[in-house]
Amino acid sequence: MPSYDDHLSRRAFGTAVGATAAAAAVGLGAAPAQAAQETAGPGEREFRAARGRHSRRPNILFVLGDDLGWADLSSYGSPHIKTPNLDRLARQGVRFTDAYSGSATCSPTRFSLYTGRYPGRVAGGLAEPIADKSAGLEPTHPTLASLLRDAGYATALIGKWHCGYLPDHSPTKSGWDEFFGNFGGALEYYSKLGLGGEYDLYEGDATYKDLRYYTRIITERAAEYVSRDHGGRPWLLNLNFTTPHWPWIADGDTVASAEVERRIKAGDARALWHQDGGSVEKYRQMVEDLDRSIGEVLKALDRSGQANDTLIVFSSDNGGERFSYNWPLSGNKASLQEGGIRVPNILRWPARIDGGQVSRVPVFTPDWTATLLELAGARPHPAYPLDGASLAGYLLRGEKIAERNLFWRVRGERALRRGDWKYYRGKAGRDQLFHLAGDAREQADKAALEPARLAELRTAWEKVDAGLLPYPG
Repeated sequence: MPSYDDHLSRRAFGTAVGATAAAAAVGLGAAPAQAAQETAGPGEREFRAARGRHSRRPNILFVLGDDLGWADLSSYGSPHIKTPNLDRLARQGVRFTDAYSGSATCSPTRFSLYTGRYPGRVAGGLAEPIADKSAGLEPTHPTLASLLRDAGYATALIGKWHCGYLPDHSPTKSGWDEFFGNFGGALEYYSKLGLGGEYDLYEGDATYKDLRYYTRIITERAAEYVSRDHGGRPWLLNLNFTTPHWPWIADGDTVASAEVERRIKAGDARALWHQDGGSVEKYRQMVEDLDRSIGEVLKALDRSGQANDTLIVFSSDNGGERFSYNWPLSGNKASLQEGGIRVPNILRWPARIDGGQVSRVPVFTPDWTATLLELAGARPHPAYPLDGASLAGYLLRGEKIAERNLFWRVRGERALRRGDWKYYRGKAGRDQLFHLAGDAREQADKAALEPARLAELRTAWEKVDAGLLPYPG
């Protein structure tokens, strides 16, 4: 009988292996200076594939934090936030220093994960982010979940969906066997009221009443799911936390919760933005609660006996918000500067990949779609070619990585990374060029010194853009 490896295609993942701008030390309380170092942190070594191992098709646990900044984990350099469970996950696997989200806000990145394609290839991906029922992920489009389900996987999404609303759009219409969570972009953590004042906690397509703290609820659900016997089938669980997205309400903050709820019910359309609330300390509490919650799910996975054969990916849907610790990056969520799209990214798969490793390979969200499909023995739909590239050859066979472009587009901004070079045009309309290996903060504009390189990267960006849908209006 052929080994699992024999089912993997030999296509090479194409991306540039440039030296990176920012690798953080593993360990609690890393100093800010350590967050920018270009060498592996204590106890880490440069990634090297452990060749020759074989395994069954993995279970897949893909965990998303919400608006989590690149350096908000202690393993990425935060001097004040302690994240022992995620740090342990990094020590047991691979920490990516140059990982990026598929876009700079919630919905488009989720589209890029679920489809493996640039958000601008589908109409729903043009909303940055989705704010009403006019847009969503069409059920006819193949997704990571539908393709894995067709390949024999059980599939579930727990937590934030944010790819459209009922009645037309839902995880259960797009390949997930089970859904438990919220449809919108944000909700008040206790009352579950969304941006429009609607109640937004669902099981499948029906409302589910539970007024406890939201993170506790979905953590319990996820722990139960990974503990289950799925009839011998491998499983995919997308676990999408809303933490640490606004409103700035930690577990136990019932007074703040009641005030935000009151304002929502009074018709304050911006109540959930909570612009008069929050603090660095409150944000710390929320991130540390996210870490504890992930730790609970990992303990349940350990107890189930499935941890060795479960591939875990942890990431954020975009860069950090106003209380995030992003040093040394510039910009935040909604921007295509590094701080808006570079995110913490951790991979663990004990059966196939050694721990204590760091990778500087530039990767972005659609790459994980391609990677997971290949590792699961599933194929993309031929009518919907992927924009991401599979990392399977790199991770399992040590295949050399070819150079390629990472592309981003949001309204008013554009960016493309090739190797260590990044082309960027912000809302001011000026083309800029940065060498990220020595300037992760994007302060030394090389455009005048490298006009030919700038023109080449701009042309590459425009070529991709020409194949995408235009923004309406």
